[in-house]
Amino acid sequence: MAGPRFLDDIGAKLSELANSNPARDFEKNAKAMLGSAFGKLDLVTREEFDVQREVLAHARQKLAELEERVAALESELVRARTARDAD
Repeated sequence: MAGPRFLDDIGAKLSELANSNPARDFEKNAKAMLGSAFGKLDLVTREEFDVQREVLAHARQKLAELEERVAALESELVRARTARDAD
């Protein structure tokens, strides 16, 4: 009967040691400090970054299309002026 109780006592002591481990305290403190530091920075999540990257890619594509349209309209205007001046 002393065997199981002895093992339970050892298990309890090991759990107590694991919970009071200085490395665990350091980990908790480091996480708290880093969380606080990151909270003060103007950071975005990966998801927000990816969404903004897609928005920017779409805007760049639209800009390229609009630049092509403006160039086509300008050349059409030049042709129309040239044809008018030729008359």
